[in-house]
Amino acid sequence: MSELNTGKSDKLVINNEVFVSFLSEEVIQKRVKELAEQISEDYKGKLPIFIGVLNGAFVFMADLIKNLSINCEIDFFKLSSYGDSKISSGNVRMLKELNCDVNERDIVIVEDIVDSGLSIKYIEQIFNKFTPTSMKVCSLLMKPDSLKYNVKIDYIGFKIPTKFVIGYGLDYAQKYRNLKSIYVLSDEV
Repeated sequence: MSELNTGKSDKLVINNEVFVSFLSEEVIQKRVKELAEQISEDYKGKLPIFIGVLNGAFVFMADLIKNLSINCEIDFFKLSSYGDSKISSGNVRMLKELNCDVNERDIVIVEDIVDSGLSIKYIEQIFNKFTPTSMKVCSLLMKPDSLKYNVKIDYIGFKIPTKFVIGYGLDYAQKYRNLKSIYVLSDEV
């Protein structure tokens, strides 16, 4: 059984691929706190439902709601568009539906990463069947150069280049979500 150092290593080698430190735990936590402050201000006096997109957003969403100064409710979708590969399949499948009533409610969708925008477009189509008071999207990461769909992301943690990233909830074949920092696939061989 192999062990993974989830601390502050600058480099990881996984399947003969090199991943280098990209966003440190400290940088991520500072930005999450800033996002939570902005969202708390925007939803002052309201009771929004934060809907996390599983599995990737669970770490980010947990830290985000811990930093809110407002009350909220939570629920989760589970969508799949990647499987075990590093590139989206281009098809989104619903694996877990919501357990809450979103009609006449303020909704904040929480994503780990917006790449092509396909998952957000899929979620928007789902919400067209309901009547939420408002719906905003909060994503830890966004790859602006990868967007293929016109989607609005209201709260963005970091805009990043079109590179494969792991850690802090983001996986590689369902592993490495427990890394405290975010690592990027290096061009190094």
